[in-house]
Amino acid sequence: MAGEETDKETRTELEAAAFRRLVGHLRERTDVQNIDMMNLAGFCRNCLANWYMDAASDRGIALDKAQAREIVYGMPYEEWRAKHQTEASADKKAAFEQNKPAH
Repeated sequence: MAGEETDKETRTELEAAAFRRLVGHLRERTDVQNIDMMNLAGFCRNCLANWYMDAASDRGIALDKAQAREIVYGMPYEEWRAKHQTEASADKKAAFEQNKPAH
């Protein structure tokens, strides 16, 4: 089934499944820090939560930053930070400042 032959509903279902798999993968990989993701890929869990919140807003659904982050992290953001976030090295912080995306 080529992408062009897929109907819109099926495409949306496939994209949603891929999103759920990505979020599940990120929830399991608590060893991967957001700064590492930002430095390597230009986005992180917080970006994903912001994109989710923007998509909700586009559909007229009220969703705040804390709610969107909980959807992505699987728990309140502050709880995730306390359990899993480590202090970034000076090198990682410098790389982030040099390469941080403008989104």
